[in-house]
Amino acid sequence: MQINRRDFMTSSLIAAAGLTNTLGTIASGANEERDKYPIIDAHTHFYDPSRPEGIPWPSKEDSALYRTVLPPEFRRATAPYGVTGTVIIEASPWVEDNQWLLDLADADPFVAGIVGNLSPGEESFGKLLARFSKNPLYRGIRIGSDLLASGLEKPSFLADLRKMNDANLQLDVNGGIESLPLVDRLAKLLPDFRIAINHLANVRIDGKEPPAEWSRGLKDCAAHQNVFLKVSALTEGARTAEHMPPVETDYYRPILETAWKTFGEDRLIYGSDWPVSDRAAPYKVVIQIVKDFFGDKGQTATEKFFAKNATVAYGLRART
Repeated sequence: MQINRRDFMTSSLIAAAGLTNTLGTIASGANEERDKYPIIDAHTHFYDPSRPEGIPWPSKEDSALYRTVLPPEFRRATAPYGVTGTVIIEASPWVEDNQWLLDLADADPFVAGIVGNLSPGEESFGKLLARFSKNPLYRGIRIGSDLLASGLEKPSFLADLRKMNDANLQLDVNGGIESLPLVDRLAKLLPDFRIAINHLANVRIDGKEPPAEWSRGLKDCAAHQNVFLKVSALTEGARTAEHMPPVETDYYRPILETAWKTFGEDRLIYGSDWPVSDRAAPYKVVIQIVKDFFGDKGQTATEKFFAKNATVAYGLRART
């Protein structure tokens, strides 16, 4: 049964209150200096190269990332900063890794949801979606802008996205500025289908005013109430081959202010891209930049950015 947007938003806001209270209880006492509001990091990756089958990503040549990365490590590392839960984004193209992550999530209530990796438009998609979405922790899938660009021209692709919408699932889109017109097109075609743009559309961050093309693209996407913007990979967007990214919040303010003015307090979502984010800056820096920025926007906006908006966008439920 398709859920209309008003009913979904009402139920999601009720769930948000329950979920954030639950997640806050999980992490209570982790650190006396932790923030008083729950924080869901809505963009993390987990994998284990010691599995018999290995992993397709990251490669063995990646000395920084090629190691076992599991939720207990992330929970310990982020507890001092008030992180109370996470949404895992599947980076592996292997179908069975969707199940591997669900098994991981089932065993750990710190995991609030899974965004899997499937290919809409393929013959097997419907069967696989039905299989994985039986688990309520499976909240959607992520695709790249190339697949979105080609899929928008295929009826089978759009039919599969409608199946997701009917199942109350969502879509993460990862790409550059070129992905924004594609998201705009998709949102026009499926106005009730929740879409989350990843990594601020991978805009280059240089401390100056953002590119006009990016700002226009954000504005077009934000015109659709079903589109969310994930403030993730922030310091990665500022890193260059020659320099590590600055740690001062003001360096990121032009980008963040544009995102804020365009999407408002109800459709911006926090994500780190951990452990990939460690290549650019320690987690403490990643989260402090956005805490500083949203601290100026008030408690209500801060709580929405760090947990409640993710609850709505992903349809998260409180875990018992």
